[in-house]
Amino acid sequence: MTNKTTKETNSNNKNNDLRIQWTLFAALVFALLTAIFAIVNVEPVQVNLLFGTFNVPLILLILGCTLLGALIVGSYGVYAQYRIRRKVKELEAKVAQLEAASENEYAFPEPTDVHLLEIEDVLADKRNSKDSKPE
Repeated sequence: MTNKTTKETNSNNKNNDLRIQWTLFAALVFALLTAIFAIVNVEPVQVNLLFGTFNVPLILLILGCTLLGALIVGSYGVYAQYRIRRKVKELEAKVAQLEAASENEYAFPEPTDVHLLEIEDVLADKRNSKDSKPE
């Protein structure tokens, strides 16, 4: 069973490493495309906010919005990771509690051949006593 668990762990590690590599590759491609798109669009644009309007180069607006989106997604990722770690700690504590409780319970010993022979003798005596009783 240990060998199987080791193989599963190695397989999971390889899959996780491959997923991380593809995620980094996709992020780099997205960053490259965003940079190219931003460089092509350098003319100033008017931005209307609640408190006023102002002109800003489109390249800064594109890069700023991309950075803001990355910060929002990244902060959600950190929050989700925190929740997962907290849940793992809760479950590990529950497992430890259940293991401690199971160690305190009485465990019946495995029957030996002598015990089995004694049980068979008792059952045979009961069968014989039932057969010998008049009805």
